[in-house]
Amino acid sequence: MKRICIYPRVESMGGVGSFRIKFAEGLKSRGIEVSYDLDDPHVDLILLLAGTRNLAGLQRARQRGVPIIQRLDGINWVQRVRWTGFRYHIRAEYGNAALAFIRRRFADGVVYQSKFTQRWWEDWYKETRVLKTVIHNAVDLDMYSPKLVIASEAKQSPSVKAETAASGYRPPRSDKVDKHRILLVEGSLAGGLDVGLRWGVELAETLADILPTELLVVGRVDEHRKAEILANAKVDIQFLGVVPRKSIPDIDRSAQLYFSAEANPPCPNAVIEALACGLPVLGFDTGSLAELVPPSAGRTVAYGANEWKLAQPDIPALAEAALEILANRAEFSAGARKHAEENLGLDLMVDKYLSFMEKFL
Repeated sequence: MKRICIYPRVESMGGVGSFRIKFAEGLKSRGIEVSYDLDDPHVDLILLLAGTRNLAGLQRARQRGVPIIQRLDGINWVQRVRWTGFRYHIRAEYGNAALAFIRRRFADGVVYQSKFTQRWWEDWYKETRVLKTVIHNAVDLDMYSPKLVIASEAKQSPSVKAETAASGYRPPRSDKVDKHRILLVEGSLAGGLDVGLRWGVELAETLADILPTELLVVGRVDEHRKAEILANAKVDIQFLGVVPRKSIPDIDRSAQLYFSAEANPPCPNAVIEALACGLPVLGFDTGSLAELVPPSAGRTVAYGANEWKLAQPDIPALAEAALEILANRAEFSAGARKHAEENLGLDLMVDKYLSFMEKFL
């Protein structure tokens, strides 16, 4: 295998964009060339990052005999149980249909990001006859680690300085060292996707009745929703908004507990990043969370209702598990890092992808 096309060339800071950059670096370090052109006549294989509108390009690749492996995340579903806005609803349903069509008509193989994701796709859109595998997302274990590394502003590159300034990011306050910091990180908690934010607030308020607690929220939140929460909150809450990806490790290290707020998460990068930083993870036993968080690294508790309808979950059970983790913080922290080192490192992920790709060449 000498040349792999990664398509499309997603440039976003997180999610698929982050995977694309990390995977390309992993390939290059192994002497494998990377292309981003579906019509490149020299590629041995195409890794399709979810989907594309360029179906003609996929068809031309198939006619040349180039294998296509589709990497699939979860299915858009929240728009079916609560109002997320007309534009989001249409975009979500169109996205589902497009991915399912490519999976059925163009993919020679599929990489699902979790066992849960595989079951989900096969339940909703039926099983395909192509080769398939499950490979969890991964992180750079040097960048995401329990070791605190503070780079001075003088040593930061101009691009990092500009990115930081543009984001409005400020380091987490250090005047609350007497409080247990619960961290909630999501790409977006806006619109109809804010249900997990409500659970995070309820969790923090429940804990605050027992021990000093604060909630740190990272991600996009509607301003009116933020104002409403701050006006009624019974616990100290900080909203950092969207921050540079390079700031996440230090933020993870500033907390005592990470709360995974998404219902039925396919394979959340934020959870993997927290584990690698030695931050114990807490969440409901839905989606892929139990795959990613063994008992040594945190706790997953029963949702207590129908998570597919986003019914009110069992917050008291969540709080009880949080207290257990906080009472044994050092042990859970060591377990989180150990699990990440053994299962969620970037090199291991790249090797798994290459092993699967070899089956098509």
